[in-house]
Amino acid sequence: MGTDHFITFAYGSNMPTTRIKARCSSARALGVAELPGYELRWHKKSKDGSGKCDIVPTAQPGVSVFGVLYEIASSEKTDLDSAEGLGLGYDESEIEVHQGANRLNVKAYVAAATDPTLKPYSWYRDLAIAGAKEHGLPDHYIARLEAVPAEKDANQKRHDENMALIGEVLA
Repeated sequence: MGTDHFITFAYGSNMPTTRIKARCSSARALGVAELPGYELRWHKKSKDGSGKCDIVPTAQPGVSVFGVLYEIASSEKTDLDSAEGLGLGYDESEIEVHQGANRLNVKAYVAAATDPTLKPYSWYRDLAIAGAKEHGLPDHYIARLEAVPAEKDANQKRHDENMALIGEVLA
């Protein structure tokens, strides 16, 4: 792989193939990866008032974030940056993930502004769950995603559009 592609670690609503392909048509799943020493939080401040996913370093032993690696054409990086709000809510970071015995340095988006009182909208949480199920993340991890408290989005159109993506994933 040359500079014509990059690899990103999707750990939230970008895990479903339909969601990331809607943003970057070249996206190709490379499989599940683990980010040890990090925990998943839903505290990233979103312009819609809800909480979005973030990865945060932790000293707790045995804690990891699971996600999906996607290879994406470099020509589509600005599309993904725009969809993720790079510089407006997320910063980009280089992280080392484990994929089996392999260690890979990949790109990930990390929250620039957080609020621990925020909750995700149900459609956002459900996108993450659908992606986790689609790609076969560990059952215990999926159960943790399913246990996250969520709120109903008052914007019914946005809710319905995102739930339709989930239907495509689980169909």
